[in-house]
Amino acid sequence: MKREEKRNKHLIWLLVAISIALIIWTLWGNTALMVNEITVSSDRVPPAFSGFRIAQVSDLHNAEFGEDNIALLTMISECDPDIIVITGDLVDSSRTDIDIALAFAEEAVKIAPTYYVTGNHEAAISRYDVLRSGLEMAGVIVLEDEAVRLEYKGESITLIGLSDPDFTIKGDLFGEVPAMVNTKLRNLMDGESRYTVLLSHRPELFETYVSGGVDLILSGHAHGGQFRLPFVGGLIAPDQGLFPKYDAGLYTGGDTNMVVSRGIGNSVIPIRFNNRPEIVVVELRGS
Repeated sequence: MKREEKRNKHLIWLLVAISIALIIWTLWGNTALMVNEITVSSDRVPPAFSGFRIAQVSDLHNAEFGEDNIALLTMISECDPDIIVITGDLVDSSRTDIDIALAFAEEAVKIAPTYYVTGNHEAAISRYDVLRSGLEMAGVIVLEDEAVRLEYKGESITLIGLSDPDFTIKGDLFGEVPAMVNTKLRNLMDGESRYTVLLSHRPELFETYVSGGVDLILSGHAHGGQFRLPFVGGLIAPDQGLFPKYDAGLYTGGDTNMVVSRGIGNSVIPIRFNNRPEIVVVELRGS
């Protein structure tokens, strides 16, 4: 009897130790910002853009890493990007702090030219105009259903930025968003068949991007599936539900590639599991 009681006590202490270790590991994993480097190769990448580096910041949700986001900004700078792109949800609609967002933007533009598209959280706040004006004053290029040409060493690619669909259609009850996005892309695609990079917050629209002939999409929104399970991937994502198809990393459909960032901050669900926040650095390569 005593031997059994002793065994049970050992089992309890083991379970307690495992629980404490998991809690510590999870808390560490929510603040241990990392860089995820992804190479995207295509024979459509102009030779001058082979080696071009794009640092992607997505779903910051007003999070801060170090005072005034110095840790985040230092990590971005060390990546030596040619441009920085912010792919939505720079602020959080439930605890919006525009000053934090603008302070980050003001320092980001000192590292590299910075481009921004909105996410669903920007669509949900009443002061988006203030945020947009502040970003533009800081020198950020805000793309609202717009296309710009990026020139580099005598060659060029096209950068397109889509506003989040929630600015036009809330909830998409009747499935109108893919058709709307398809129409926007047709109007924005370059008739000269230039290599095209699309900034769009919503990865669940991948098939629409593929049909639109986009070469590369940089997206976010899914938060890596929030809770990442070994051999399974993400557990849940906005607008994709359980076991999302597009939660993190590189996806390919035909000649189209999409990179989905796990993002940096949290929102409705305040904690991640097995899902470190990340800066994504995409390097273009000609093939």
